[in-house]
Amino acid sequence: MAGVRSLHDAVADLVHDGDTVALEGFTHLIPFAAAHEIIRQGITDLTLARMTPDVIYDQLIGAGLVRKLIFSWGGNPGVGSLHRFRDAVENGWPRPLELDEHSHAGMANRYVAGASGLPFATLRGYRGSDLATRTDTVSTVTCPFTGEELAAVRALTPDVAIVHAQRADRAGNVQMWGLTGVQKEAVLASKRALVTVEEVVDALEPRPGAVVLPHWVLDAVSVVPGGAHPSYATGYSERDNAFYRAWDAIARDREAFTAWLDTEVKAAGATGTAEVSR
Repeated sequence: MAGVRSLHDAVADLVHDGDTVALEGFTHLIPFAAAHEIIRQGITDLTLARMTPDVIYDQLIGAGLVRKLIFSWGGNPGVGSLHRFRDAVENGWPRPLELDEHSHAGMANRYVAGASGLPFATLRGYRGSDLATRTDTVSTVTCPFTGEELAAVRALTPDVAIVHAQRADRAGNVQMWGLTGVQKEAVLASKRALVTVEEVVDALEPRPGAVVLPHWVLDAVSVVPGGAHPSYATGYSERDNAFYRAWDAIARDREAFTAWLDTEVKAAGATGTAEVSR
């Protein structure tokens, strides 16, 4: 059952060395503040899972905390490559990075299988691609009803899911709306779950299209206004496009990145806000 806790304490209790961690959010509601707290605490040897690893995972990879990435697309959206990610793959800096690459549909179905308590999911996918030859988490099954051969993807069950949302009530129920991705599925597939929110309210108001995560599927809620910056939270903040453009130059250079990490994340301390350059 979720309780409202400080971000520092929630991360310390729920995220451990060697964990598989899913920090989900699709362009919107990306949990940057939680990722920065992981960096400050030096939690390492992580396997990161995400449908669209972007700047948040570039930072964690560059900090040397990640040994493996499970993903479907990676880049700095609207700008270009993830240079810390690329440096780790091509040059092993600051450490080698193992990859398990999937399609978007494959990743989404892996979360759905995990959330459903099933060992795998099936889909029509991976045809014409060599992705299935590069991983042991894709296979094929024959439909017992039609005889059709389908792709099968192993269930993804992270140790912990971390997402950002707009609000929670005092009982720990969480509500998010706007552009959502697989946050619900990631939370339900994971052994533990932390949600950072913009605010806590007395009661959640009905909102068409909103996703509600009930308190009994969550382990902790942390109040972190601006916790998605430089991404955004509909109704609370706008996307910081200037930061994404600036990140390209920061991430290209190892020394510039290391200086940025020391100044903007590690030295910032657990202040309860997303510590990023504006």
